[in-house]
Amino acid sequence: MIEIDTGTEELLCTIEDRVASITLNKPHKKNALGDILTPALRQTLAQLENDERVGAVMITGAGDAFCAGGDVSGMGSGAIKDSTEPTPTDRERIEILIGKQKTLTKRIHELNKITVAALPGAAAGAGLSIALACDLRIASDNAFVTTAFGNIGLSGDYGASWFLPRLIGLAKAKELFYLSDRVGAEDCARLGIFNKVFSQDTFRAGARAYTAKLANGPTNAFGRMKINLNQGLDHDLDASLRLEAEHLIASMADPESKEAISAFMEKRKAIFHS
Repeated sequence: MIEIDTGTEELLCTIEDRVASITLNKPHKKNALGDILTPALRQTLAQLENDERVGAVMITGAGDAFCAGGDVSGMGSGAIKDSTEPTPTDRERIEILIGKQKTLTKRIHELNKITVAALPGAAAGAGLSIALACDLRIASDNAFVTTAFGNIGLSGDYGASWFLPRLIGLAKAKELFYLSDRVGAEDCARLGIFNKVFSQDTFRAGARAYTAKLANGPTNAFGRMKINLNQGLDHDLDASLRLEAEHLIASMADPESKEAISAFMEKRKAIFHS
């Protein structure tokens, strides 16, 4: 196992069996995002993107939660700031938030590795947005999700309003946003939010094995698949056919494909990474 220095104990990262496991490590606050954890997460994602030792990235949470979203205790507190600092305008605040969102959930969505959110428990607010940005979501049977934004009078951020309708449809997404209901693991699986649910007893081991299987597959082909699927949501058919053709021709010349075909002919399991 290789430990990655994230610069803080609030975020842990290890690489084992080609899986980079990122753990949000503030269990006393349900792994809420904050001024230390969130920048470390951005930096770690950027670091892992081009790490050839990594085939897939699994994001999880310490303790019994995935991520409770933003740390509400620091919102609207009216704390006195340094009077020498100029107060940013609304336009400046918008641009700052856009930058933060693009370097977190947009980066996860477009990362050139498969990303898996592994939920030991609750994902709420921006924590749900992070889970939705991942390619796949797996969970313990006691996990649940909630948009939660309406509970604190906010409209939502970090892409939840883009990701969720694409998974479950617009009408159901509106219901979850407006009501902020808790949706349990069984219902999340039925709706298509969760790809797989494990029992609490087997969740950690099951999540590692699930992600390791992906991490040891044809990484380059998976990366091309991810682009095809992500862009296919917004492309017309002609554009998707062209992208598929470009990626298939590139895949045919890739050593991954040659190994897979050899393994098929020899009736053995393909080995993509030595």
